[in-house]
Amino acid sequence: MGLWKKVTGIIKDKNSIVWANFSGKSSFRNPDLETSIIKATSHDEYHIDKRNAQIVFSWIRASPISLRPLVWALSRRMEKTRSWVVAVKGLMLMHGVFYCKVPAVEKMGRLPFDLSSFTDGHITSGKAWGFNAFVREYYAFLDQRALVLSEKDNRKADDRSPMAQQLSKLQKLQSLLDMLLQVKPRAENMKLPLILEAMDCIIIEIYDVYSRICAEITKVLLNIYSVKKPEAATALKVLQKAMTQGEELSSFFDSCKEFGVMNANEFPTVAQIPKEEVEELERIVNGASDMTMTTYEDSIGDYSIEENDETAAIVEHKEALKTVITDRWVVFDENLKINEEKNNKNFSFAEETAALIEYVPVYNYHQQEIPDLISF
Repeated sequence: MGLWKKVTGIIKDKNSIVWANFSGKSSFRNPDLETSIIKATSHDEYHIDKRNAQIVFSWIRASPISLRPLVWALSRRMEKTRSWVVAVKGLMLMHGVFYCKVPAVEKMGRLPFDLSSFTDGHITSGKAWGFNAFVREYYAFLDQRALVLSEKDNRKADDRSPMAQQLSKLQKLQSLLDMLLQVKPRAENMKLPLILEAMDCIIIEIYDVYSRICAEITKVLLNIYSVKKPEAATALKVLQKAMTQGEELSSFFDSCKEFGVMNANEFPTVAQIPKEEVEELERIVNGASDMTMTTYEDSIGDYSIEENDETAAIVEHKEALKTVITDRWVVFDENLKINEEKNNKNFSFAEETAALIEYVPVYNYHQQEIPDLISF
């Protein structure tokens, strides 16, 4: 960071704090909370103020009415900034707020600010493009995450079958995972502690989302033979998508390790769904309404089928399949327990931001000497 840029950033932050303290307290402004937000989202790319981030989370947990001043202050800062540093810190802060598990936050719906077309105004476009893309992709994920979180309250009014609701939930989780996999450093000048810390948060979120996908797929597969054919077809699409995402995850983690994201080293091998099981489910879906009971039983021996109508096929499957399905996914849960036992290392902003997932150990990048990788 150039000296002039650093001095300018310090002056901007101090001026913002002064104005916040002079503003007075109201229903949508809290000077103390606003000051902590400014400090937690400072212009200093080599320093992450974990203490003030925790103060913000404490305010939200202790008093839900603090959400309004937080939204006002953070939105105002995010909408005004043209610094990728402030934008990334603001997104990380908002990410942590979601993990405070406050009902008012979960009902928010969408992010209260828009960074979809963010452009850094302090560095040349040749150096800024990677940071701009990172901010936009991180924002897109968090905005969608907020929307999915808010839809939980609307499920009670959903008149679809439980399986249809479960499959819809799975598809939304898979969509979130797709968006998460887009959040990554794309340029060599992004090897900075702040970006690595942000990637820690992303990796932990990926693990959380993918674990939920695995758990939900297991539930779906164990009940797939008692649902209507259209739902079984949707389940097949979900399974095929999971296979593709499993391969993408492995590639993503490998690239993160190469880039230097230490948290990527702490995760187990991604469990892959065997192609044979997908092909078997394809045969079941494609043949359930067309094959006679005798032909169907001959083709998959271990199952019996009773046809109720043109669209439904109830299949009574044996316990062996349950064991196979469970064994395919239990690997991920067992590795989760292993990681829980290994949680004896220092924590970084990923844990400090409301303990994203407490059992994951995270490398402290600030223990290293910071290399002079860029000069703005």
